Amino acid sequence: MEIKFSKKMDSFPTSIFNELSSYKKRKINEGYDIIDLSVGSPDLPPPPFVMEELSNYAKQPAYYGYTLTGTSEFNNAVCTYYQHKYDVSIAAENEALMVMGSQDGLVHLPMVLTNPGDLILVPDPGYTAYAAGISLAEAIPYPMPLQSENNFLPNLTLIPEEVCEKAKLMILNFPGNPVPAMATSEFFEEVVQFAKKYNIIVLHDFAYCELYYDKKPISFLSVDGAKEVGIEFNSLSKSFNMAGCRIGYVVGNSEVISGLDRLKSNLDYGVFLPIQKAAIRALKDESIFTDSLRRIYRERRDSLVTGLRELGWNVSSPLASMFLWAEVPKQFTSKEFAYKLLDDAGVVVTPGIAFGNEGEGYVRIAIVQDEAVLQRAVKKIKDSGIVLESALEEESV
Repeated sequence: MEIKFSKKMDSFPTSIFNELSSYKKRKINEGYDIIDLSVGSPDLPPPPFVMEELSNYAKQPAYYGYTLTGTSEFNNAVCTYYQHKYDVSIAAENEALMVMGSQDGLVHLPMVLTNPGDLILVPDPGYTAYAAGISLAEAIPYPMPLQSENNFLPNLTLIPEEVCEKAKLMILNFPGNPVPAMATSEFFEEVVQFAKKYNIIVLHDFAYCELYYDKKPISFLSVDGAKEVGIEFNSLSKSFNMAGCRIGYVVGNSEVISGLDRLKSNLDYGVFLPIQKAAIRALKDESIFTDSLRRIYRERRDSLVTGLRELGWNVSSPLASMFLWAEVPKQFTSKEFAYKLLDDAGVVVTPGIAFGNEGEGYVRIAIVQDEAVLQRAVKKIKDSGIVLESALEEESV
């Protein structure tokens, strides 16, 4: 039987992530010692009180039916969290919606707001789920370059007027993935005015809100007028190490929330109730868990940045998130360098080109391993001679 895929599948080629994963597995099967710093998946467990809550409710037979949507208790917990953390008031009945992990909402929202051929302003480099959602909606991405000279913030003044007039949606992500940049209140205020002027909905991806090291990130919704023009996605995957639970939420503009709710009512039957109960417990948490989590990531960040700098690598210390965004030695493309690190040092990182054209010249390194493993990764790179040789060549030019 001949199987033919739809034309839409042409928008979903085999990704660099899959290529790297297959190549890594082959190396492991050949007996190589591999350290994987490519995937942004937490390696730490949820707090004990979350696991206990999930376990207790999972033992109750009555909780195995469809939930259909988020419970009012979950929505209220989200509102409490936002009030406590960001001094933002959210109406539980129409300004909060549960999603099956924030990626669920990120991918589906473009179909709610755009028609085929509509323009969507998207960060470049940006999280790959944004491109997937745009493809599903058959919309057209317009890249907003994130460059070091502008602190990796989009320069809205560079967007042509005709593009502004046609755009229906703007996607932002601070603290970011793959670029761990932080937004300022001044930038968000500019975004609100820009969105009002051109009637553009703003989607802010706030998945790394709890993973910061010095200054607390700003919620987009905390800026005056933001709720009139936009929404904010959040997740328990990174903040509470609940990635496998697949639970997150979106808050903000009630009309946008209503549209996504209507679409999702045709797609799924909600999240397992014990998982919702565990998420509620996490959102109401007043322990030191997130402080402790930040301390662990800070120690990892400092250890890895120090080690790589000692090898001569130009690496900035991120202010937030679980990633380093590191410049590649000039003689390599990002993909060439990623494969060279894998071949010669046994360390897996993600080439920046996987996240958009502006990602060329960088690699993303995830600090999702124990500090001792990260130090071993630095030693493996040092022993390979890659970075030292590259640094010497650059200095001699």
